Amino acid sequence: MRRTLLTLALLASVLTAFAQTYTNEDEWQAYEDFNNVFLDTQKNIYRDHSERQNAVDRWNGAAAIWCQAIFFDMALNAYRRADKEGDTARKAKYRLLFQRIYAGEKAQYVDFDFDNCNTNTGWFVYDDIMWWTCALARAYETFRTSAYLTYAEKSFCRVWYGSDKVGDDGSYADPARGLGGGMFWEWQPIDKPKAHQNGDFRSACINFPTVIAACTLYNNVPDGRSAPTAARPARQTREWYLEKAKEIYNWATSTLVQNGRVADGIHGGGPEFTDHLYNQATFIGASCMLYQITGETKYKTQAIAGADYVFRNMTSSLYLPLERGVEQGIYGAIFAQYLPMLIYDMGQTRYLTYVKRNIQRAWDTRDTVRGIHDGDFQSRTVVASDAKVESYNASALPALMLMFPVEEGPDAVEKVNAAGAEAPASDVYMLDGRRLYSGRADASPSLRRGVYLYGKKKMLVR
Repeated sequence: MRRTLLTLALLASVLTAFAQTYTNEDEWQAYEDFNNVFLDTQKNIYRDHSERQNAVDRWNGAAAIWCQAIFFDMALNAYRRADKEGDTARKAKYRLLFQRIYAGEKAQYVDFDFDNCNTNTGWFVYDDIMWWTCALARAYETFRTSAYLTYAEKSFCRVWYGSDKVGDDGSYADPARGLGGGMFWEWQPIDKPKAHQNGDFRSACINFPTVIAACTLYNNVPDGRSAPTAARPARQTREWYLEKAKEIYNWATSTLVQNGRVADGIHGGGPEFTDHLYNQATFIGASCMLYQITGETKYKTQAIAGADYVFRNMTSSLYLPLERGVEQGIYGAIFAQYLPMLIYDMGQTRYLTYVKRNIQRAWDTRDTVRGIHDGDFQSRTVVASDAKVESYNASALPALMLMFPVEEGPDAVEKVNAAGAEAPASDVYMLDGRRLYSGRADASPSLRRGVYLYGKKKMLVR
């Protein structure tokens, strides 16, 4: 108890000095600046760092194939945010940008032929494919373009069942085959794979994204499909996706998670605990999605434990960690993708102050000439205007800004009171104090998903 009180006192002292200065327009500009520096506008894919002129391929300037999926998500998030804000000009702009990036990525990565395992522009690790499954499924959820769903399902089934062309037996560690459950990370050798063994690596970075992809497909594929009869089908039934999401989640949480902490993976022995922000992020996202689908409290409890572990054990003065290994700077952008589910969809708004404190630090220490940040939230050093910055690291600030609009803050009730203390309790407000509607909230059908104030209390709209 004493330790808890001391921790709370420390958090309170850390947060009291926080003052938010960036605006809604600044958040949009941060995304524009990121694209200005890192998007190759000839090919419409992303470069790996700020000194590159072109994104040719894996060995010559192109960002890693799985990280391209995260940048693809950011473009989708920009469109979704513009739509939520009712900004028709930006909505049109970012839909066009999204379509350009989709076409560029598809052309670069062998026309989304997930059976092409060349190691330059092809697919050679299971989690690389599954990150794209998640992104393509979200694209279908947003635009209802059938090609996005087709590729999302093809890629999911290619990972799950393996490939006739490549010859691998799939990522699924089928317990019925004595493989122990969960999902394998890779097949080896890449061009002449051997059958998987029980001790092969099963990582968090394939298991939890598999759950997220399966849940997203469950939410979007049509009802009434017949079960496929092929040994390696290209799509599955809605019920099958949910069943497999639950199965993989149960294996992953029982094997890789302890008190909210996610192990990086497991070989033949016990779980190997190395803290990585993206593993925490996908654990949180998978937990939130299963809670939203099933309503079972155990999933919500797990999501909260995963977020608590990040802010209690992985931060310094509540600033998020940066890992500087190959491609690891992307982890902050992945955290930005999934934490909002816990905050906005599940009403856990207490994390907002922590997130916005990080955004403010990065905003204050960015390179103001190029408008980019190096992803090191813990540093107080301003990024030099001539510094080489990786697109992976730089993605964290705009990714967070896209997902956490300025007006949605934890001090919303106080803002409403200041804006109009005499206003009727039945009015509906934005979290910055702007009144949207007068009258009952359920008489306001145009409210988009998010957190609002009704009766001067926070109200979640799903």
